[in-house]
Parts: sequence; C-alpha cells; structure tokens
Amino acid sequence: MSDRPIFIVACPRSGTTLLQLMLHAHPRIAIPPETRILVQAYLKRRRFGDLRNPERRREMAQWVTGGHRTQFGDLGIDKHEFIERAVAGPGSLGSVVGLVYKMFGEQHGKPRWGDKRPPYIKHMDALIAMFPDCQIIHIVRDGRDCVSSLKEMPWFKEDIYQAVNRWCEAIDFGRKCGLGPDSYYEMRYEDLTADPELELKKLCAFLGEEFHPAMTEPSKVADTIPSHKSWHENTRGEVTTARQGTWATRLEPWEISLCETVMGERLTAYGYELSGAPKAERKHVAQYEKTAAYWKRRYRKRAVTEWFNRFREAGPVAAQLTDGQRELSGLGS
Repeated sequence: MSDRPIFIVACPRSGTTLLQLMLHAHPRIAIPPETRILVQAYLKRRRFGDLRNPERRREMAQWVTGGHRTQFGDLGIDKHEFIERAVAGPGSLGSVVGLVYKMFGEQHGKPRWGDKRPPYIKHMDALIAMFPDCQIIHIVRDGRDCVSSLKEMPWFKEDIYQAVNRWCEAIDFGRKCGLGPDSYYEMRYEDLTADPELELKKLCAFLGEEFHPAMTEPSKVADTIPSHKSWHENTRGEVTTARQGTWATRLEPWEISLCETVMGERLTAYGYELSGAPKAERKHVAQYEKTAAYWKRRYRKRAVTEWFNRFREAGPVAAQLTDGQRELSGLGS
C-alpha cells in the first residue's frame, strides 16, 4: 500500500477544506487543518544549517513548535515528543518537517499523511524538493466564485485586482508545473460537490487507494478544524452545490466584466461558461495588469534566489520518512 504524502493546492476559496475533510475521512489518510510550517521552513532552511547535525535538528524543531504562526498547536501533537523524535530522526529538512504530519497521522491511526494550503500552488517546487514522492491535488473552482468569496473573507485585505490575480496565477502555476499524471491531479469543485462519490472514486484511483463511503460525509470529521476559523463553517454541514454560480449576485457588473475579460480563456478551458458581460473598461484591465506584473516580478526574483540556494544547500533537503523517499535517497525501503 502507498505511503506517499498528499498535498492539496488551489486558489484560496476553491474548496480545499472540503476536500481536506473528505480525504481525512478515509481510514488510511490523515490531512490536518491548515498549517504554516512547510513553505516557511523551506524558505528559512539556510538559517538552520546542516540538519545532519542533531543540534541543528533540535533548533529547527523548536522553531516549528515555538510560534503561533506555524499553527503547530492546532494539530494536537505533543511538543516535546516531536522535538525528541526530530532530533533522533533522519538528518534532512523534509524529514523534520514531514514528521509533523507523520505524527498527526499516527495519532489518528493512519499511515498516509499530507497537508493542505492553497498557496502551495505557488510553491510546488518546495513540495517536490522536500517530498519527491508526493502526490499533488489541484482543486479548481469557477474563478468568479473564488473572487466573490475572497472579497467576503475577514483575512483578505486586498482589492479585487489581487483576488482576480490569485485565481489566474493558480491556474497558470498548475498548467506549467511539469509533473506527470502519477504525481499531479486536477479536479473541479463543481464536479466534486455535484457528485462526490464519482469524483472521489476517480481521486482514489489516482492516489492508489480504495474508495470509502465515509469520504462523502466530511462534516463528520469537521471537528478537526479549529473553531476560530469561522470562514470554514459551511464544511460542518452537508455537501451542497448551493454556492455554485452565486458570483452573479455577489459581484458588481464591472467586476463580472473584469473577471470574464481577464479570466475568459482560462474559464472556458475548464468548462465554465461566460455570461456575455461587456468587455471590461481599459482602466480596470490596466490596474489588473499592473497587479499581475508586480507579482510576476516577485516570482522571478524568488526563482533566481532559489536557483542560487540550491547550489548552496547546507545539507540534505529531501525527506527520508516513506518507502519511496528512502529509495530515492539511496537508503532502500
């Protein structure tokens, strides 16, 4: 049976929490509530030095457990046990980070583990570097619904141009990820909510797992989501299609025009019909293009930095926790 890590990526407000709960309801798979550990650890890796040194592993494990921003406390893992197991475990970045999710799986009696966080769509290189045997699931939702939902989130402090760009860049990152069909899987939120059993059977085939009916009742495991994350309240009810297409009443006419002008080709490529709204005004398109250009510059700069960092790694990056990871690292299964 497979023990490959599973990661869920997307534009925010695409249904990642619903999918996380569906997978967590599987008797072999544990996907925790969202954390901020994985990418932050990868970007800070030079700070921790060569993790083949046990004391370096201790320092990193203390960082993982020590701050509220990592959200380690939401997982219910014993802090001291994690630190001691990290010190005694394999000497690589992915091994220390992956131990968090492995221990979460253990406390639920499950051999497979992973994580979900929408922004991972922008950091799939980090996922693959740390977990070279991982499987990535990209859930896609109608961009107009994503934008209208983002606008209503208490944590989203940006404007509609940023919201539109979030969706467009998620689609573009997915399209150019370069992963094969055994490692990368796309599914639509609308299909998942319309026929959960059919879509989850397809997903389980990709993961190499048997489908279990419990996966279609994610509300039964929704207590794993911290109560303070009120924006996930809908996941505590039954799976529903009620929120599909509500962008038509939640967005202003000029916002619909902006979405369809900018997203048009991407929307139709994924089977979403356009409303026929008039083309967006040039001033709105120009503001979007300014926003998109800013982020493209940021990503190019990050890519250059990462290119240099990979030639200066202080120690091993790839995890050595699963059979596949140990085989890839030359340790055998």
